[in-house]
Amino acid sequence: MIGKLDPEVLARVLSRTGARDDSVVMGPQYGEDAAAMRVGDRLLVASSDPLSLAEERLGTLAVHVACNDVAASGADPRWLTNVLFLPDDDPDTLDALTTQMDDEARELGVAIVGGHSEYTPALERPMASMTAMGLADEFVPTGGARPGDRVLLTKGAGIEGTAVLATDFRDELDFSADLLGRAEGFFDEISVVPEARVLRESATAMHDPTEGGLVNGMVEMASASGVRLDIDRSAVPVREETTELCAAMGVDPLRIFGSGALLATVPAAECDDALAALDAEGVPASEIGVVDESDDPGVAIDGELVREAIRDDLYDLWE
Repeated sequence: MIGKLDPEVLARVLSRTGARDDSVVMGPQYGEDAAAMRVGDRLLVASSDPLSLAEERLGTLAVHVACNDVAASGADPRWLTNVLFLPDDDPDTLDALTTQMDDEARELGVAIVGGHSEYTPALERPMASMTAMGLADEFVPTGGARPGDRVLLTKGAGIEGTAVLATDFRDELDFSADLLGRAEGFFDEISVVPEARVLRESATAMHDPTEGGLVNGMVEMASASGVRLDIDRSAVPVREETTELCAAMGVDPLRIFGSGALLATVPAAECDDALAALDAEGVPASEIGVVDESDDPGVAIDGELVREAIRDDLYDLWE
């Protein structure tokens, strides 16, 4: 089975946190993708993420997925450690992965400061696990959404998933080279660092929707915040390329890998200013819903309530 641990198993993992440390501002919690530790008068924010799918651009995604979680927590990504597991000693695979990682880290201004690499023949494909770290003045949690806040989404649903479909599954898609090329170009939009820097000034909560896409990201935010997100599906931006590829492969744009979009909640009085600030930075964004008080946390999408984490639609395509 591919995917995240079920809630009961995950709860056991999250309950085992080692020695108590009063400098920990945010430790392991459901829905929170980054930890925060007070160091002097600042916060050190850290997040780890593994990737083994999307093989053609594994190095690109590995850097951005880790850095996005740090940025979505209010920090500027600054350092990375890199752990690589390779199924064989193919030098082309190693060169492609490490070149991708180096290029993306340089583009972000992030230093790769260490890690580990080894051959693991039991694997069918390479695996990369990155830990990103950065400094923040204030931590922005996933679980900070408050009743009355407006829900914002940058760029659109299924950005990462669209690029993965255009590369890993190109042989199964009967589309023009132009459309597939545009969809593959979504890999260049995976970073949410720019919009996170804008929104952290006003956001009550931010989250980087990855596995399970926008729906799962919203479930995690709602659960962590103890609220209900009421979402208007028609307000969720979905690009033409995403619509076309998802329809061809029978997957939901809101339920496939969502890196490249930033989910945020902001006070109603600051919503227009936040959208204007994003527009000034050249980041498209939309208001897609509202946060409501609820004893039954979850995400209501056009009236249908989703309470539990979902499995990413793309996993069935790999199995």
